[in-house]
Amino acid sequence: MQSLLNLSRRIDAFTRGVGKRLAWLILVAVIVSAVNAIVRKLFDTSSNAWLELQWVLFSIVFLLCSPWTLLDNEHIRIDIVNNMLPKRVRDVIDLIGHAFFLLPLTVVMIITGAPFFMRSFAINEQSSNAGGLPQWPAKSLITIGFALLFIQGISELIKRVAVMRGLIPDPHAAQVHALEAEVEHLVEAIEKR
Repeated sequence: MQSLLNLSRRIDAFTRGVGKRLAWLILVAVIVSAVNAIVRKLFDTSSNAWLELQWVLFSIVFLLCSPWTLLDNEHIRIDIVNNMLPKRVRDVIDLIGHAFFLLPLTVVMIITGAPFFMRSFAINEQSSNAGGLPQWPAKSLITIGFALLFIQGISELIKRVAVMRGLIPDPHAAQVHALEAEVEHLVEAIEKR
């Protein structure tokens, strides 16, 4: 199990590094959007390539940073219900969710996304919009993003099994989500009244 935990740590470090670097593309997308809007208003001209670039940048962040979201336990779940359950039940739910839902979904998306990308690449598919960008780089993001999510899902499974066996402390045990912190703050404010 120790070698699996070492693998998990390497996956986590890779995921965090990729996520932190690619998250900066949100700023690039905002700058591209602002420049595009300013140019359109001042010079009454625009380019479909710049508009499509915004979409591609957002897609990169959304798809390639999703493993980082999973790593930091910020993915969507019903926290109100989840937090009322015993720790052991939450661990089992995470284990089942990752093994039977997340990983199979990522495999399906990789299997179906790869030919989708390959066909687009083979014909050098271009945007149907005048002056638009090539489409195949954006389509490659589906396969790449879900492959990275699959790898992070494996890491999460390894950690969850290790937590359940008592080999490591829960990496998310002390984590307080922003919503939970806000609710606690509101409760404290109400109690002071």
